[in-house]
This record gives sequence, structure tokens and C-alpha cells, in this order.
Amino acid sequence: MKVILKQDVENLGRKGDVVNVASGYGRNYLIPRKLALEVTASNLKMIEIEGAALKKKAEQERASFQETIQKLNQVTLSFTRKTTEKDHIFGSVTAADIKEALDAQGFAVDKKRIVLPEPIKQLGSHKVTIKVYHDDKAEIQVDVVAEEEPPAETEAPPAEA
Repeated sequence: MKVILKQDVENLGRKGDVVNVASGYGRNYLIPRKLALEVTASNLKMIEIEGAALKKKAEQERASFQETIQKLNQVTLSFTRKTTEKDHIFGSVTAADIKEALDAQGFAVDKKRIVLPEPIKQLGSHKVTIKVYHDDKAEIQVDVVAEEEPPAETEAPPAEA
């Protein structure tokens, strides 16, 4: 069954794409949820007209996101964590921590767009990818440093009289 996607569907295609799917998937999932339309001459013409407007809008959005990508590429975040004697950190730096730090710097980034396969558990400098717009990505630098422990107070020996 051929359908025209009305919205982006992950692992299937983007809005306006004509894709071939299993008939049950199309009839029972995509069409009832208004994610797709069945391919007909009138639907193709309608999608073609919408596609031209959508393409123009997408180019404008992409241009505006390029500025954001350039700004994000220059961002360096620093996190301080307690460490063991062997420089293993307690806890980790997660996507939520990165989102919070970016929000503090004025970037509105969704946590799901931060590509972090697993939390950062090592000291040092790490590159983290952020999906900004479809295929456009930015890379920020995340530095994890050891927390400085305050010097331990030593007791003075009792003065002998």
C-alpha cells in the first residue's frame, strides 16, 4: 500500500514523502492517526501544493537554525564532580545535567535532542552532539573536572608548659 506522509514518522520518512508500507500498518495505524493519506490523484496534487510551501518554510527555518548551531559549537560546559583516588567520578554527567546548563546559558534545547549514548563517567573533555534541526547537528564540549577538596585542618599539638 502506498501512502503520503502528512507528518514526519521516525524510521519511515518525512512529511510529503510517498512510501510503500504494509496495508495493515497503513490502514490500522497511519491513516487513523492522521499521519498519512492513501495515494490518490487528488491527494498527490494537494500534497504537491503543500510541499512547495513547506519547502520554502523549511529553508527559512534551516537558515535560522544555522545561527544557533554556530553559537552551540562554541559552547563549553564545565561540571565539577567528586572523585575517588583513582579519578573515577561519583555519579555521572547526564543529558539532564547538560540541558540544565544549556538552559542557564539561554539555549532552549530539548533533552531528547542531546545525543549521549550513556552518561559521562570519566574526568576530562568530551564532545557531545546536539540535534538542532533534522540532520543538522552541533557539537559542544563538556569538561568534567575533579572537585577540589578543602585542605584538612590539622590539630596543633598541645603546648607543653
